[in-house]
Amino acid sequence: MGGRHHYFSLELARRGHSVTLVGAQRHHLLLDGADAAPGIEMRDGYRFVRVPVPGYAHAHDKKRILNWLLFSKRLRHLPKRLGEIPDTILYSSPSLLGFRGAERLARKVGARLVFEVRDIWPLTLQEVGGKPPSHPLIRWMQRVEDRAYRVSDAVISNLPNAVDHMEMRGLDREKFTWVPNGFSLEETSNPEPLGVEISDALPKGKFLVGYAGTIGAANALDTMLDAAAMLKEHEDIAFVVVGSGRERRRLQAEAERRKLRNVNFFDPVAKRQIQSLLTRFDACFLLWNDTPLYRFGTSANKMFDYLFSGRPVLNGYSGQADPVIEYGAGLSFAAGDARAFSEAVLTLKNLPGTERAAMGARGHAAALEYHEYGMLAQKLEPVLCPWQMQVNDLKQKGRASS
Repeated sequence: MGGRHHYFSLELARRGHSVTLVGAQRHHLLLDGADAAPGIEMRDGYRFVRVPVPGYAHAHDKKRILNWLLFSKRLRHLPKRLGEIPDTILYSSPSLLGFRGAERLARKVGARLVFEVRDIWPLTLQEVGGKPPSHPLIRWMQRVEDRAYRVSDAVISNLPNAVDHMEMRGLDREKFTWVPNGFSLEETSNPEPLGVEISDALPKGKFLVGYAGTIGAANALDTMLDAAAMLKEHEDIAFVVVGSGRERRRLQAEAERRKLRNVNFFDPVAKRQIQSLLTRFDACFLLWNDTPLYRFGTSANKMFDYLFSGRPVLNGYSGQADPVIEYGAGLSFAAGDARAFSEAVLTLKNLPGTERAAMGARGHAAALEYHEYGMLAQKLEPVLCPWQMQVNDLKQKGRASS
């Protein structure tokens, strides 16, 4: 239903707003059943609308561009389809090309336009994907990105230092608001129990170092395999990887080839079971590639699930704005450094249990204070509805004077 935007829609609806979340009928992250999903449905107090677009096979499929363009074009039909005019339109990247459709719609109906950047494109395609600035698609996207910063009424990002890049591309810094990713307190506070198929299969009597999430190139799990190889003789330590993705089959085959019996792969669990899983770990780990792109910070959803779990976090990260260091919630080490990872595992394992618990408690407290979606919605609300905040201020002043 949209992850971050599902939770924002839910929380804003609870705060009295009429919210419509608009998404593509088909894209590479959807599970089976997209074709059978309704075009419009009510979910948790907000309306979810699916725009019909053609599917494509994977993230690098060239047909994805057609998907973006048709999504952009078909946004203009929304007012007629929904029978109402929006006050504010928030368009969320990374699919930059759809911004022009959102801009045209906002101009047509006189709505406030907010641009959200969750991944800095086309810079990511250049620094991580190796595309040259002269590539036609990069040049096209660059024009859209620069325009978005100029014409939007406000710009937000989940990346804390993204404004440094945006300012270089023409953004007025005063337009920017940082709204990080977070977690749903409702979901995490009432987790479902793990199924017996994974609960019984988790290694017993060992120090479990666990990962739960997507298994892709960006997750740098080769570093985990190298660290596991260095710790093979420590039979009381086991690595657990729970998830799916394009890299899983290769990583699993590599672990088998290297006879890494201390590495265990499991299929993903339901979102509502994540906390039940994480509390079975002694430590959670998160690994990143060593790329200059992370100078703008990161905001991985799993980080906040980890923090809330109360387990210490091992973070292989060389970028800026490291929450593990900021919150004192675990140990950080250089991205891609398997030796440092293995040493961090041993260091954490050899700490007194009370010290590990204190790390986890600091992370849990920070998650509640800074990353719960109900609180984050309060931060987003004045960006989307500044007039509402002015009305609220006038009401407050009126009550105070009376």
